[in-house]
Amino acid sequence: MTVINRAIVLDNRPEGEPSTSNFKLVERLLPELADGEVRVRNHFLSLDPYMRGRMNEGKSYAQPQPLGEVMIGGTVGEVVSSKNSHFSVGDKVVGMGGWQEYLQVPAGARGVLQKVDTTHIPLAAYLGAVGMPGVTGWYGLTQIIAPKAGETVVVSAASGAVGGAVGQLAKARGCRAVGIAGGADKCAYVVNELGFDACIDYKAHGDVKSLGKALKEACPAGIDGYFENVGGMILDAVMLRMNAFGRIAFCGMISGYNGEPIPMSAPQLILVSRLKLEGFIVSEHMEVWPQALKELGTMVATGKLKYRETVADGIAAAPEAFLGLLKGRNFGKQLVKLT
Repeated sequence: MTVINRAIVLDNRPEGEPSTSNFKLVERLLPELADGEVRVRNHFLSLDPYMRGRMNEGKSYAQPQPLGEVMIGGTVGEVVSSKNSHFSVGDKVVGMGGWQEYLQVPAGARGVLQKVDTTHIPLAAYLGAVGMPGVTGWYGLTQIIAPKAGETVVVSAASGAVGGAVGQLAKARGCRAVGIAGGADKCAYVVNELGFDACIDYKAHGDVKSLGKALKEACPAGIDGYFENVGGMILDAVMLRMNAFGRIAFCGMISGYNGEPIPMSAPQLILVSRLKLEGFIVSEHMEVWPQALKELGTMVATGKLKYRETVADGIAAAPEAFLGLLKGRNFGKQLVKLT
């Protein structure tokens, strides 16, 4: 049976802000399944900010996305054909299937696909709360910030897949959780649905002084831990309120993803407040993933970890949805539905 696979490839590298012209939709015939191979029909594609860095050719923590090849990305789907004894037709799987409708895994490839149980956890959640974003939030909070009950934890991009998990995990550890998000609707969601103690709308504050005042009101005992997703003015305002021996986990700096400089206005505060600043890449800490996924999966299955998804329809919608993610247009985890 002939199967046509539609995919999005990186056609050219962006100069500054990316656009849909950097991507190209292609159609390719899938080869016949060889011994040991598995064919997966991807159901959902995950869109994540880290993909922006891989579009560039410059130095980063990951290799640049090759031109003319399928954009990298996490997927969940169902095995539709198998000549591999480890996988059966109908198995639900998670993997790095890329921006495409089908994934055909070469014989001998190991660790590309993992079976998942959808009895109590929705399939798409394995790309968000019980996937890389959830583990990212778990790692930065538990391994770097390491909060104690009663401390105050602040997280930027709080309505997103990573930030939302950070705040809820902090609350589960007895902390005061304060979010920073863009817009009144997102802030209301962070407080009313995710259970944060407070949320600051950064769009309502035009400078560090104004944002710092809002942080002082939301964090009367100062800030002990900060989960950084943004950089820029938000980082400057948070550092002014950090307590002595505070910890900052650097996950993302989306304000500089298009090559803009991100100066720090008062680096002396690192010394004055004896701060610990640590950047991390969650894929470099696979040894803790089982522990993280166990807690995250249990919380999702029991309704204790809440999340929201923004879903674009069809592979052709992926580039526009990705650009919207970089602009903060999504609400919660950004996915693309492929079936």
